Amino acid sequence: MAEPTPPRARFSICVIEDAASRLLFLLRADDRPLAPGKWGFPAGHIEDGETAEACARREMREEIGDAHIVTELQRLGPLRDTLWGGIYELHLFHYRWHGGTVRLNHEHVDHAWLGPGEHLGLTVMDGIDEDIRLLHVWPLDKLNAAKLPAALRTAP
Repeated sequence: MAEPTPPRARFSICVIEDAASRLLFLLRADDRPLAPGKWGFPAGHIEDGETAEACARREMREEIGDAHIVTELQRLGPLRDTLWGGIYELHLFHYRWHGGTVRLNHEHVDHAWLGPGEHLGLTVMDGIDEDIRLLHVWPLDKLNAAKLPAALRTAP
């Protein structure tokens, strides 16, 4: 049996949920090379020698500042992406927001706390609904099923 192909890149994705089941979405600036003008989660590339957890914490500091308190609820990964043929390795982190402030960096121009299904009218990055589904944060009927892989389109 052949060894799996090493990932082209590795990413940590931070799904931050408050006590009201709202998720923190960030709007990417129009000048960004990846997903300009789209809503997504704090996330980024795992650097050489960096753990997925350290990357998640670094990306939160860089993208939303450090004036907040979160605790980790769960994590998934490593996973291979389903949108680009499995060439990327993903690590999903689900955090509980306990308070603080969001201070955006130059990569983002706005943020919003959105409840279940409120993201459906927005232009979101590819994979957002899949991330939420994999972590079982919101019910399936609050997601865009057309953006989910077939295996994730049915309950539970």
